[in-house]
Amino acid sequence: MALLSGAQILIESLAREGTEAVFGYPGGVTLPIYDVLYDHSLRHVLVRHEQNAAFAAQGYARATGKAGVCMATSGPGATNLTTGLVDALMDSIPVVAITGQVPQGLIGRDAFQEADTFGISRSATKHNYLVKDIGELAQTIHEAFYIATSGRPGPVLVDITKDVLLAQAPFDSEKEMSRLRGYRFDSEPDSAEVERAVEFIWNAKRPYVYAGGGIVSSGASAELVRFSELVEAPLAHTVMGLGAMPTGHPNFISMLGMHGSYAANMGVTQCDALIGVGVRFDDRVTGRLDAFAPDAKVLHVDIDPAEINKNRRADIGVVGDAKDVLGMLNARLEATRDTCGRQLRTERLAWLDHIRQLKREHPFCYEASDTEIKPQHLMEKLDRIGAGEAIVTVDVGQHQMWAAQYLRFNKPRLWQSSSGLGSMGFGLPAAVGAKFACPDKTVIAIVGDGGFMMSMPELGTIASNRLPVKIVVMNNNTLGMVRQWQELFYAKRYSEIDITSFPDASLLAAAFGIEGASVSKPEHLDEALQHAFAEPGPYLLNVQVAPEECVYPMVPAGGAVSEMILQPESEPAEALAGD
Repeated sequence: MALLSGAQILIESLAREGTEAVFGYPGGVTLPIYDVLYDHSLRHVLVRHEQNAAFAAQGYARATGKAGVCMATSGPGATNLTTGLVDALMDSIPVVAITGQVPQGLIGRDAFQEADTFGISRSATKHNYLVKDIGELAQTIHEAFYIATSGRPGPVLVDITKDVLLAQAPFDSEKEMSRLRGYRFDSEPDSAEVERAVEFIWNAKRPYVYAGGGIVSSGASAELVRFSELVEAPLAHTVMGLGAMPTGHPNFISMLGMHGSYAANMGVTQCDALIGVGVRFDDRVTGRLDAFAPDAKVLHVDIDPAEINKNRRADIGVVGDAKDVLGMLNARLEATRDTCGRQLRTERLAWLDHIRQLKREHPFCYEASDTEIKPQHLMEKLDRIGAGEAIVTVDVGQHQMWAAQYLRFNKPRLWQSSSGLGSMGFGLPAAVGAKFACPDKTVIAIVGDGGFMMSMPELGTIASNRLPVKIVVMNNNTLGMVRQWQELFYAKRYSEIDITSFPDASLLAAAFGIEGASVSKPEHLDEALQHAFAEPGPYLLNVQVAPEECVYPMVPAGGAVSEMILQPESEPAEALAGD
């Protein structure tokens, strides 16, 4: 076997794991890696900030289900990755991050661009490594990919000292990597718990399915749809779960939680059996926990045993991959449908019809305008363009919630949102990763003016790679969600929310060598969107929207989901529960 440098072994190991693209930014410690990349077919995408490398790797991973890879140098390069890694950890996204470290002899001596990357990233990752022996490098990369993608996915960081990158050792590309010591993942669900779950389901008069991002991660969309059909139950999803069930399915209700629909939130309030699959029972969904599904027994399915009973006590908890568990449940439900399923079928069908009726009577709505573009109107237009098939990435804030309310998704892995951490600036670099992952798909980055200003340098990445990403800025010249909370809960004491220096979109785009425009009148919106999406290359469209619009429905912080405010000056929805 020929001797290879540590940098060569790293790149060959990444290629062996099926890596198609690495999103990164070079620096002094990682120059040996980039010297190898000069002659290698592995594609490297030069981002404009290391944080965006982690977000782009997420965009790739969210679109494909495979691990996204990002890379940064030591010190500030590695620390800049941290936000993106915490974001991936919160949303259970598989990412492998490669960072360089100063030579071993300089560790702990405050060397130039030294930081304790291993210590800093310990709580930001699912697992992390510091490689100080070239003989362990190939095995470590293999382990990193396995840990990132197995069980509950998440980010893994591999920090490599520069002397390891420069050292030489034999490398056998055909050598089988050994199993991981101390890490065993058993995804086989407990058959006894599955049987208990089947009995639980058939005893429910008002079952309600609460589906989350675990459905998307496990590829269990088809099993979820079949499950809802067998149980004849309405289904609501979390923000992470968008696309898990096609929006047009008759059992689909909408998103639930803080900005969920009336029907979705009243369904969870009135059900007698809540079936949560791949969900965390997080606070933005549950509101006041003691008032969430107050009359329901709970069946919780999750791949991570730590989630069972963490926030809401489960009457039955089934640990396992959602695809496997739903497959077993569906088989047993099919087998027992004629005997057990008939008993309460009339009640379940009446319940399903009741929730469908609430959906028809209380849709997402807004007051139209002839003089200004309403954000909801913009989302309706984008929904027609995407037609449920486009990949949509978003930042965090009002535009994110309106997109979640009004956009349709016919399949999973089309919606990308920083949901757990809520990172502004996520949408644009995520779109970069998604476009590299799925070059034949339409990719739309719907971003707020605040988040766009945080990630604006990635226009350079988009321009240099001629990525035909359509960037739509929902611009209300303010930090919209912060403004909404200050309006509703801080007596309209608006503090530090105005973004009045937003650049001219056509000039900004031209500076990067791409096309761009702005639109502010409703009568010009259709033409502006048509032009943006007809352009074969990237396009930046700045859409000036009504600045004082708020996202409704809304559950006030600390309130119950049944106490949502449906519209300005409205009474809590609980007063309408008997409608």
